[in-house]
Amino acid sequence: MDVRELMKLEVDPAEVQAIYELWKQHSIAEDDRDIGGLLATLTDDCVYHIVGEEERWEGHDGATRFYTALLTAFPDIRFELTDIVVGPQGVCEEARVSATHEGRWLDWEPTGERVEFRVVIFFPWDRDRRLLRGEKVYVHADGMVSTPDGKIDAT
Repeated sequence: MDVRELMKLEVDPAEVQAIYELWKQHSIAEDDRDIGGLLATLTDDCVYHIVGEEERWEGHDGATRFYTALLTAFPDIRFELTDIVVGPQGVCEEARVSATHEGRWLDWEPTGERVEFRVVIFFPWDRDRRLLRGEKVYVHADGMVSTPDGKIDAT
């Protein structure tokens, strides 16, 4: 749907509450490392994309690969929510992320070091299926710097 059409959506408080409750279910499943619980909140054609990266993870298989890789690379990952907006278009959250980099993530080899960075994540809402359509993730890598050898230098 064109963004101008999204802006015209009527705000139904019951729908916004349902979106918020589903996002909470999604977040709890992520905290619990419950891939099945995460998938239950997503459309079957969901898309995961980290802005600036070429790779996209599509469908439930893609979401499973995304989360398996993320949770393997950062097994103790923790999201500290700093801001959230919920509306008929979906959810936008900002969070501080902290984790130990124990496995390969994208092009970054594991360092075993603690990293911290910020993210803004858009969770688009599918009004017909009443599920999230995936995540578009913006990463601000504060102290996370990729070195020429492909490692992350957490400064």
